[in-house]
Amino acid sequence: MSRATPVGVGEQAPDFVRADHHGTQVRLRDVWSASTVVLVFYPFAFTGVCTGELRALAGALPRFEVAEARVLAVSCDSMFTLRAFADQEGLAFPLVSDFWPHGEVARSYGVFDEERGCARRGTFVIDRSGVVRWSVVNDIFDARDVDDYLEAVERLRT
Repeated sequence: MSRATPVGVGEQAPDFVRADHHGTQVRLRDVWSASTVVLVFYPFAFTGVCTGELRALAGALPRFEVAEARVLAVSCDSMFTLRAFADQEGLAFPLVSDFWPHGEVARSYGVFDEERGCARRGTFVIDRSGVVRWSVVNDIFDARDVDDYLEAVERLRT
């Protein structure tokens, strides 16, 4: 399902099943049933802003774990590209491939850039019932702040 606008706060998060960078099938519903999810869409692996954002997420991973939140990062890169990227950067959270059908997950969240063929920078914090509780969508060249995600996750715990 393609959306013209991003999924909003208070809406049910679209479920999906996609392979991560190890080829393991990730079903979003299974993840949110066990923990809060920080679903991070990014344009492409090995690009400057994306690499910086994912490094920041990796650095903050212990804080997400304390807050009982799991990070899933999604791009339209192939599983093999994501594996090389994760290995190079030492990323210890799932990088989910939205390669085929190309951009289907990003489209379902309303963050697919049709002109560039990639996801825009959208982040969705999803609670354990699958409802979006916080979100931000930035332009492709506009980095996000990981501290904003952490604040949103910590607010869900109180």
